[in-house]
Amino acid sequence: MSSETITADAAGTWKLGDHTVGRIGFGAMRLTGSAAFHLGTASDRERSIAVLRRAIELGVNHIDTAAFYFSSLRSANEIINSALAPYPDDLLIVTKVGPFRNYSGDWGTSARPDDLRGHVEENLRQLGRDHLDVVNLRRMRQDSIAEHFGALAELREEGLIRHLGLSDVEPRHLEEAQSIAPVVCVQNRFGLDSRTPATDELLRICGEQGIAFVPFFAIAGEGASQGATGAHDDAVLAVARAHDASPAQIRLAWTLHQGPHVLAIPGTGNPDHLAENVAAGAIELTDEELDTLNALHRQAD
Repeated sequence: MSSETITADAAGTWKLGDHTVGRIGFGAMRLTGSAAFHLGTASDRERSIAVLRRAIELGVNHIDTAAFYFSSLRSANEIINSALAPYPDDLLIVTKVGPFRNYSGDWGTSARPDDLRGHVEENLRQLGRDHLDVVNLRRMRQDSIAEHFGALAELREEGLIRHLGLSDVEPRHLEEAQSIAPVVCVQNRFGLDSRTPATDELLRICGEQGIAFVPFFAIAGEGASQGATGAHDDAVLAVARAHDASPAQIRLAWTLHQGPHVLAIPGTGNPDHLAENVAAGAIELTDEELDTLNALHRQAD
């Protein structure tokens, strides 16, 4: 399929917080480098800026980022600021807090509740904003998220954050958070070959409650943060041939077919891959193809 003229409108829209966004968004993690959290080759800054601006031209109005997306040379938030400020009125920027990385890039223990104000303020500074549209609390294996989510709810009351979301959680964590403040989105790892019973249950619950479900690594397969996998099941390859599409596009299309509340945020530093990702929103899978791909998903760990 040709991706040259397909825009994000093809995938439809969803209400996330107080923004109506296209169901194909953009993940900023890979803007700064080529490997997991940018420990590999640094990106070309001007190319990353061009990719972001092209995403906006293609109708993308949902960008996922974090202050801890940085390398020794690049910061995703700084690139977003340089490329897109002053920001379009319809652009939703979603960031996340919870993991802790020092300025040398080393990972530390997870943030304490009283660290989160500083993390929010760092995102505000880097993005050049006076408020954050949505902040996701990334759970770092803690059993209860009440203290951390409560700290973010206080910042929401102060006006530094408009809406709150969750990442890497189980259904019980969503219920716990909702007893403190509204939740507009849930971000978990989920894809054609990536599943857990808890995440499948969250997908269902979010659909019933009108909460956006935002999978990460939806097309990465075994590659995870390293990037899209090169290994594909024969069934995926067959569906890709039938649509004159790439296997990554089929993985994205399958993800979007899981419900109207499912929003994809594929990331890339490659303008050609960007256009392909956006074009995946126009792929209509047949019932037979969905049955085949759903069976693959059920077999995944």
